[in-house]
Amino acid sequence: QELLRESGGGSVQAGGSLTLSCHITGYLSSQRCMGWFRQASGKDREGVARLEPSGETTYVDSVKGRFNISKDYGKNILYLQMTSLEPEDTGMYYCAAARLITSCPPLIAEDYLGWGQGTQVTVSS
Repeated sequence: QELLRESGGGSVQAGGSLTLSCHITGYLSSQRCMGWFRQASGKDREGVARLEPSGETTYVDSVKGRFNISKDYGKNILYLQMTSLEPEDTGMYYCAAARLITSCPPLIAEDYLGWGQGTQVTVSS
């Protein structure tokens, strides 16, 4: 059963914007830390943004000021608003949930689960 399903990716030019969505179902819809990750071709999966149940957010330095993570708790949808996109932002984007409901780990892929198929973001210069 697919518990997380990402959508909203696409191809844009540098400077453009995209908003990614992550539909959350099943037990992962509980109050827990959520994260967005991305993986460029030939590179390891990288944590991009994290949203704690308290509302506190964390971003990797390269996206600070450009990306915004949020969640619609009524609809159980996690968002990633991306602006001023750069070619370096190109990759497959995934959402994931913290393994434990009681903790909010750093953005390390092994500490998260529920990986969907991802949504591709391509930024051209």
